[in-house]
Amino acid sequence: MTETMSRTTAHADIRPVWRWVAAVILPIGPAAVALLRFLLPYNTADDPSTIVSKILGHLDRSSFVIWLAYVAILTLVPGVYFVGRLTRRGAPWLTGIALFLMVPGYLSLPWNASSDVFTWSAGTAGLDPASITKVAETTHASTDLAGLVFVAGHLLGTVLLGIALWRSGVGGRWAAVAVAISQPLHLTAVIISSHPLDLVGWGLQAVGFAAVGWAIVRLSNDEWQPVR
Repeated sequence: MTETMSRTTAHADIRPVWRWVAAVILPIGPAAVALLRFLLPYNTADDPSTIVSKILGHLDRSSFVIWLAYVAILTLVPGVYFVGRLTRRGAPWLTGIALFLMVPGYLSLPWNASSDVFTWSAGTAGLDPASITKVAETTHASTDLAGLVFVAGHLLGTVLLGIALWRSGVGGRWAAVAVAISQPLHLTAVIISSHPLDLVGWGLQAVGFAAVGWAIVRLSNDEWQPVR
């Protein structure tokens, strides 16, 4: 009887699969944003009419950017959750604060992407640029708030998460540094309008998260999730 129950438990143990799922998901979100920011047809500091003009002039590329945003929306929150599962053991307070900032920040991303989706749809439908710009300039207060939450959440939160990685020793010190400096580099890229630097910034977060994923794969099942 005991032997039969042991076999059933062994067959039902999905922890190895769950670890591999975590490892695969981790770098996808940051990598999608890195490619998105590199391919973005406009600069973040551009005025609305310029942004509309550049999106309408690159509808195919803008469509691909929107798909990348969707991939990021699906994977960024699970990814940071998986990192937090490991770092909380060595840096619980830092991890808690980092996730408190990053999760709302990432969940605000759809509001930020909605303007590009509208502009692409309106342009594809043949609306004139002046009308599209007029609508794009008329934003709901929740969109403005979502922008602030996203900026503060992913910038400050990622730096804190990188420090938590350093203190917990997860993924190696180089991975912690890569994550910690990724978003300051992104901010610099936005300020100087450098898409290649943006690719490097978000790319560093993707590489750092990939290292954490590899660390998760090498954990034993009980280290990943003890049986209660």
